[in-house]
Amino acid sequence: MESSNVPSPLDWGMWRAHTHATLMFIIKDGKILLIEKKRGLGAGKINGPGGKIDPGETPLQCAIRETQEELLITALGPRKIGELHFAMSDVPDILCHVYVAHDFEGVPTETDEAKPRWFRLEDIPYSQMWSDDVHWIPLMLSDRTFLGRFAFSDEEVAWFDVEEGVGFPSEG
Repeated sequence: MESSNVPSPLDWGMWRAHTHATLMFIIKDGKILLIEKKRGLGAGKINGPGGKIDPGETPLQCAIRETQEELLITALGPRKIGELHFAMSDVPDILCHVYVAHDFEGVPTETDEAKPRWFRLEDIPYSQMWSDDVHWIPLMLSDRTFLGRFAFSDEEVAWFDVEEGVGFPSEG
């Protein structure tokens, strides 16, 4: 487990997310497919495709749909690898379900929402990403499940805790 060296500013047992969202990461041939986000929360940052879960939609359905909308590809065989709990200072709190896939159909294509960017796994541009990513993406790349809790001040992590080896129920 990796964490801040100070007590949490929140009672995570009482914490509830306002927004439920997803991220999808395609990892293939020693590279990771990321996006340069063009609009919305995190515009200008490098991230994985994803977005808000629609009413009646499962997190897995959302992760697949958002990847289709943002990159015009369909992730094949995605599986949930993590959950991120974000206590935000300037937007409603977010629960994000993180998925990984090792193959896809289609050609990653730039859309109004995102520009596809492939990076070698050893060259992930953390300095252009959300400040929490450096704490959990290495676990994802090592195929280890995780639960991350992050308290943000503006766009910077003020406190965090990442627990490894968390189990998630399978989705159909």
